[in-house]
Amino acid sequence: MTEHLVASGLSWAPRGGTPILHNVSFTVPQGQVLAICGANGAGKSTLLRMLYRYLRPDAGQVLLGGTDLWALNPRVAARRVAAVLQEQPTDFALTVREMVGLGRTPHRAGFAGAGARDAKVVAASLHRMDLVRFAAKPFGTLSGGERQRVMVARALAQEPELLVLDEPTNHLDIRHQLDVLTLLRGLGLTVILTLHDLTLAAEHADAVLILHHGRLIAHGAPRNVLTPDIINRAFDVTARIDTTGPSPRYSFHL
Repeated sequence: MTEHLVASGLSWAPRGGTPILHNVSFTVPQGQVLAICGANGAGKSTLLRMLYRYLRPDAGQVLLGGTDLWALNPRVAARRVAAVLQEQPTDFALTVREMVGLGRTPHRAGFAGAGARDAKVVAASLHRMDLVRFAAKPFGTLSGGERQRVMVARALAQEPELLVLDEPTNHLDIRHQLDVLTLLRGLGLTVILTLHDLTLAAEHADAVLILHHGRLIAHGAPRNVLTPDIINRAFDVTARIDTTGPSPRYSFHL
């Protein structure tokens, strides 16, 4: 299986500050979903920021399809990598269709307006995220969960090969959590996301990576990584796993 994303020796610290990420290395095959898990402050968001080119690593390298991600022209990088963050836009004057249309910006030359291809891609993204009925509504009138789905649709409109998402199930009800994660698995894209729900990670990710105080402590298939010993170490809790059903269920105790 082709290793689509290769991260090697990634480290980062704020200027003059304490290092947040220490020598993290992992690979993600083409089209697979990697869930990054860990306690608050483990370094999950910092790692994501390196993958979507917000933070340049102090050490290490990120290769996407064999190319150094940080060697790419910013516009080219924006065509290849899309990010969905927890922070949502504040420009509530745009309609849902216009917001999703912003995902086409890296594909336009200069000040060129939207063309037929752009409209087709935007329409498909709205349909995928079940947003067609909201297309003409102002973005600011939507609920938090609906806005989150718009942000995923905007990322899909970029037509990226790598999709990076920071807690994409936040603000979503159970139905739309499952809808979004099932959709992500069916895209054929390489997907890296942070999740705090270990049950969702076990059910929807091909692999799980666990961070603890900025260091990678486990990476592999969910059944091999989401074990009581590793969970206890990563979250400082006592974990119990119910394996009597079709998928594991986790409970935690101090």
